[in-house]
Amino acid sequence: MVALTAACAAAPVAAQVPDPQMTERIKEEGLRRSQALDLFHTLTDVYGARLTGSPEYTAAARWARDRFAEWGLADPRLEAFEFGRGWTLDKLSMEMVEPRYMPLIAYADAWSPSIAGVLEGPVVYVGNKTAAEIEAMSDRLRGAIVLTLQPQTEFRDDDRPQPGMGETVRTGNPPGIPSNSVTPRREMTPLLRAAGAAVMIRPTYYRDGTVGGTGSRDTPDDAVPSMVLSAEQYNMIARLSERGVPVHLRVELRTTYDDDTATYNVLGDLPGTDAEVRDEVVLVGAHLDSWHTASGATDNGDGSLAVMEAARILAALGARPRRTIRFALWSGEEQGLLGARAYIDEHLQTEDAQAKLQVYLNDDPGSGRSLGFYMQENMAAKELFDAWLEPLRDLGVAMNVVAGIGSTDHVPFDQMGLPAFNAIKDFEAYDERTRHTNADYPERMSEDELMQQAIVLAHFAWQAAQMDGRMPRARAPRP
Repeated sequence: MVALTAACAAAPVAAQVPDPQMTERIKEEGLRRSQALDLFHTLTDVYGARLTGSPEYTAAARWARDRFAEWGLADPRLEAFEFGRGWTLDKLSMEMVEPRYMPLIAYADAWSPSIAGVLEGPVVYVGNKTAAEIEAMSDRLRGAIVLTLQPQTEFRDDDRPQPGMGETVRTGNPPGIPSNSVTPRREMTPLLRAAGAAVMIRPTYYRDGTVGGTGSRDTPDDAVPSMVLSAEQYNMIARLSERGVPVHLRVELRTTYDDDTATYNVLGDLPGTDAEVRDEVVLVGAHLDSWHTASGATDNGDGSLAVMEAARILAALGARPRRTIRFALWSGEEQGLLGARAYIDEHLQTEDAQAKLQVYLNDDPGSGRSLGFYMQENMAAKELFDAWLEPLRDLGVAMNVVAGIGSTDHVPFDQMGLPAFNAIKDFEAYDERTRHTNADYPERMSEDELMQQAIVLAHFAWQAAQMDGRMPRARAPRP
């Protein structure tokens, strides 16, 4: 905290930046009276994993809405949209009981059905079997614990290149890691379902006890329950099976499908005060949902925290922006940017509504400090952002890059031709360690980083709300 607090001293401000005094007030509030760490720990420790559609997500969304109300934002609200089945993990354990005892690091796929009772028995390894061989052994597969893939030999060992470090920015998600089996999963899954397998287990592609966990909301109620196991432990069991050494596991998995088929975006406004532009909107957002294996701290608790603390900072300062600043926490990002798309469907269907969106600022991929913004090839907007960046250089905000980035909530806005930009974050240990894994806990973030990223959002939102004229657009919005 010392390093950032010391940075409160005024820095040279570019002439293009309006209201530099407000920037210094934002820094002062964000550094000396920060609530970032407390909010972050409440979100990640008290509410924890926030799978879209789950009761835990809904509880976190209501908490965030109530904070917006507490801080005095106008119309703090939940906006519902149809999602489908909610899902809760009630109980999970996996242990090896023969040839010796060992607790195993395993997680259920989200939306997996339950296993009936406590299942104990030998594993059946089919990773080296053809579809015909699997079909022929259906008697052995009924009620069985099935290992579906060959040992994992390739791993998520690297993060994507850091932007601005001499390499082309890798947009979207990191490249896939292959898993190996003689029979492709699309063929194996219906065979195991038809045979009545009790559970199917596959290895993760992370190392050292790190387990990645996702899932599909379209999983049928009568699907074979599915789990993912740490790579090293899976590989050990597969090797023992191939050597003819019997391995017995004890597995328990209880899940619940929830009746509420809706999920919720969280919104709150700082109303505009300039009669000429107050109905224009500066939108600031991040996705609140996470996967279920940890507490969603870096994906995307830190981004959600940045939006919330930016809202608190500006509200605490009694900010009266020219344009409306709207703070948004999206649901369903992990299932296809659903919350952002629902907002577009609800609020941006007409040309007039699209014209009133001044800019969308998103905070998602990566963790740690905010370094600037991906500018989506919008050079005119980059000139503005470069000027706005200058008074934050003392906080380590160093660059805006021309390139864009995909696979997060600004994308559907950008595809419409609307000005929408994502924060540049550190990728160190994000792809290879925390993203979508059981290691995504708040210890990966420092208080300095949490404070800094909130100040960045508050500053850029204020500049966009106060600027003369409109944010440049790279291309015309579609009808």
